[in-house]
Order: sequence, then structure tokens, then C-alpha cells
Amino acid sequence: MDAQQPASHASCHSGPSGQSGTARRRWYRQPKQWVLRVVLPVLAAGLIWPPLRPGFETFLGYLRMTWWAMGLGLLIGGLVDCYVPREYVSKLLSESRPRTVLLSTVLGVLASGCSHGVLAMSMELHRKGAAPAAVVSFLLASPWASFSFTLVMFSLFGAKAFLVIGAALVVACLTGMAFLFLAARGWIERNPHTVPAEPGFSIREDIRRRAARFQPSARRTVDDARAVLRGAWNLADMVVWWLLIGFFLASVFGAYIPHEAFGRYFGPTLLGLLATLGLATVVEICSEGSAPMAFELYRHTGALGNSFAFLVGGVVTDVTELGLVWVNMGPRTALWLVAASLPQVLVLGFLLNRF
Repeated sequence: MDAQQPASHASCHSGPSGQSGTARRRWYRQPKQWVLRVVLPVLAAGLIWPPLRPGFETFLGYLRMTWWAMGLGLLIGGLVDCYVPREYVSKLLSESRPRTVLLSTVLGVLASGCSHGVLAMSMELHRKGAAPAAVVSFLLASPWASFSFTLVMFSLFGAKAFLVIGAALVVACLTGMAFLFLAARGWIERNPHTVPAEPGFSIREDIRRRAARFQPSARRTVDDARAVLRGAWNLADMVVWWLLIGFFLASVFGAYIPHEAFGRYFGPTLLGLLATLGLATVVEICSEGSAPMAFELYRHTGALGNSFAFLVGGVVTDVTELGLVWVNMGPRTALWLVAASLPQVLVLGFLLNRF
């Protein structure tokens, strides 16, 4: 798109984002199929078979705690998808400076995607010329500070959720700043798609042009409402299946693993923190799906730092994420992503356990 032209109308009238043209995957790689083929049959069996009843009741308890957060988060995500043009993101994130890192972190909050969905958005930012530091900070911030995740976390952890999310944003910002240092010294790959920003395009002027062209009408209101619902539906298809899987796994943990086992292996100690990080590396699910499992760890151990390490550490060491970064951004970028962020996760997790 020519930078001197005004950005097209926001994704309100551009159709669903990021979902078309994807190759058909095997069923076991699709969270929806796991829910339909495994989770729901096991839960249904809990209605008639007493040994499975505790897991079923725990699952319902999670739904009662979070249904409102899921619904509100999806609605907010639909509004963002409809009214925030992607062109603004590209314009703001191409320069390698601290302001860009802070902006990418804020835009990660607005992205409202799960960790798996954010991978696609991050790679799209890379292809549009965003600086490596911006891509990395966006990648780390979005799953843990999006509106949908924040509401789910608040419904589970209460006010302490803001400590976890705040620590995640610290990791995102500091890692982005570290990548500015690495890029300045040539220790990571440069983005070959980066081009100088055209001075003729101004986000402020584009907003003014949009406001001047805006003509309210019943037809437009209906179209926008449909677009918001479509964006919310796309986001739901991305995260709700993972969330249900997370509820199911957390229900199994909570109903069938003895309380003593949590305290012995995942307690608020350095070894417990490392064990939790190891568990996060193995268990690969969406950020919203990780939230109930993190809460189950916290409920049994009282180790808030372990819950933080489980959430953020899982993304830092996720094979899918590192593979995409390796292929698209370069091997040095992928290795430095782990080296720069994982020590922060351990230190902040240790401090949160002392809180």
C-alpha cells in the first residue's frame, strides 16, 4: 500500500482477518477437534459415571467463574479488529528506538489474540517491515495483556492478576530494549522488509479524513455491528477451544492430583519454579488455555511466581514460536529471544513467590 494514500477503512469491511487460505490440518492438530472428540465425551461421561464426576464439577466451576470475562473480552476484541486499521501498526513499528518498543507493547495489548494467533500477527508485522525489537515485544506482550486474557485472569486471580500481567509487560519491554542493543551491534538479523517510512502519510491526518468522511446511517451501523460480531467470532474460534482444553486439564489436575503433590513438586522454591517452567515447556496450549492451569497451580501451592513462570515461560520456550522466529526472522534472533527473556521470567517468578 502506498504510504501517501489514506489507509483503507478499518477491518470492519475487509472480511475476517488471518483465517482464509489456511491449509487443512490433521484433526489432532486442531483444538476444536480435541474438544469435540475428547473433552466433551469425557465430561458427558462424568454425568453418569461417579469417578469422573469431580472433574465435571470442577470444569463447570471454571465456566461459572469466567463466562462473563470470555464474553466481554471477545466483544472488545471484535471492536479492536473492526476499528483499528492494520496500516497504523506498520507505520508505528518500523523504527528501531525505545518509543517503538513501548508502542509495540501497547499495540500488543490491543491485539487481543492468543499466543498461537499472535504468532501469525507478529510474522505479518515482520513482513510489513517492523523492527525486530518491535516484533519481539509485540509477540511477548499480546498473549498476556490482551483484553480477553486480562479479563479471564482477573476472574480467576482477582487483583493479583495485575501483578502477573504487569510482570509479563516488563519482560516484553525489557526484551524489546535488549533487542535494540543487539540490533545496533549487528548481533541479530536485520529485517529485509524494512523500508523508510514515507513522510506523506500521517496517522493523525488519516483519522481526521476518516472523521470528515464519516456519515452515520442505519445501513452503516448494521454493517459495523456485523463486522464487530464477525471479529469477535473469529477471535472466539481462535481462543475458546484452547480455553476449554485448559479448563479440562486444570479440572483433571484439581480433581485427581493430591494437594500434597503440588506442594512437593511445584512449591514456591527455586526447584519448584524450575519444575513449573519445565512443565510449561511440555504443555503447549493457548494463553487463555494456560490461565486455568496456572490458577490451579496457584490454588494448590500459593506460588504466584510459579503461575507467572508457567504462563510466560511457556511462550518463551514454545517450539512452534521459536521455529517460526527461526525461519522468518533468523536463528540468532530466535536464540537471543530465549537468552534475553528466560532469565527475566525466572527472576520475576522468584520475586513474585516472595510477594
